[in-house]
Amino acid sequence: MSTVAAGSRFWVETLGCPKNQVDSDKLVEKMRSDGLTEATDIADADVVVINTCAFVEQARQESIDTILAASDARADGARLVVTGCMAERYGDELVEAMPEIDLVAPFGQSLTAPSGRRALIPVASAPLPDFDLLNLPRPRSTSPWAYVKVAEGCDRACGFCAIPSFRGPQRSRTIDSIIEEVEQLGAQEIVLVAQDLASFGRDQGIGERSIVPLIEAVQVHTRWVRLLYLYPSDLTDGLIDVICNSGVPYFDLSLQHVSRPLLRRMRRWGDGERFLTRMADIRERQPDAAFRSNFIVGYPGETEEDHDQLLSFVEEAQLDWCGFFSYSAEAGTYAAQLDGGVDESLMDDRLAELRELQDGITAERNDGWINRSIEVLVDEPGVARSFRQAPEIDGIISVPTDIEPGTFATVSIVEAEGPDLVGVT
Repeated sequence: MSTVAAGSRFWVETLGCPKNQVDSDKLVEKMRSDGLTEATDIADADVVVINTCAFVEQARQESIDTILAASDARADGARLVVTGCMAERYGDELVEAMPEIDLVAPFGQSLTAPSGRRALIPVASAPLPDFDLLNLPRPRSTSPWAYVKVAEGCDRACGFCAIPSFRGPQRSRTIDSIIEEVEQLGAQEIVLVAQDLASFGRDQGIGERSIVPLIEAVQVHTRWVRLLYLYPSDLTDGLIDVICNSGVPYFDLSLQHVSRPLLRRMRRWGDGERFLTRMADIRERQPDAAFRSNFIVGYPGETEEDHDQLLSFVEEAQLDWCGFFSYSAEAGTYAAQLDGGVDESLMDDRLAELRELQDGITAERNDGWINRSIEVLVDEPGVARSFRQAPEIDGIISVPTDIEPGTFATVSIVEAEGPDLVGVT
């Protein structure tokens, strides 16, 4: 197929995490700069782009289902392009198994080039791509908040995670380039994201991480700065202080489990006692600090004692928000060759027990805000968030519809509805 002509219409569907959404925003701006225009419906597009996720089996299946649905929905003659993590990790398999796809475009490869596909090469040794996705410009934000990816890749070797094998080693942006993007976005809240956010700048040869100077620099250009995905081992006093003083004391901690032996099998740092001590230290500085985390259930070797430790931790930690996910074996990872697999039905039982416990805790934490006032950012008419709610991840606060989107307001919380709150002026 020939190169897509200027004036063609495109449609983009994004799967996976906020980092993928950032990539899609940059791809949209790149296609606009190439002379394409955005379609209002998939059936009107000349080029349909699916930005895939490949983190776990469930995400891969969702990507495949979305590709097939998009193939059915596209117009006759429209080109179907698959990019993102599945394209990078499983590109050759996609080409062979899914003839519906016209182009598999790994990271940094043009979506509008003639059909064909380069051979897969390890990301760490790859030459510079056709364009640098990490540093591409983006369109101005259409909402009061925006995710900003500050680095790509990861230098860690967590036993369950395949991301370093296809995203490559960490590559941090310059603070100046990030600030330029923040100014271009024009958002009231900037959410900084990366595979290993707290290690920002470590790969730049300056001998130390630069996350604290980065936060301070971004704060000059926007009202709220939020951080997602912090490794507990990198939660230094300096980082805690800048987060607590930012107006968004929100700590999204990548804990994964609390059993020390199991964490070592995961090739992770820490244990439940250390995590609780650090959280208590944060709450002493900022009693209203909000906490979110995620945990893997059923990692190879997880015993009933390990599970009981996690239940006890969840009860004691009183996290505002928490996700629990069943272990998914990923080819090429350390965990894939471990013994001690956990039966799927047992995993399901453990997940149900944890989720029921956390649902009650989240409800109780929300109830604690009734009859209190809190500052909110209004995302759209009637929908707002406080520092406690990350966009598209946590709950919301329903507010009067006459408060203008994109503005801040102080509301009194009068009711809790599951994960959400109701505020009045």
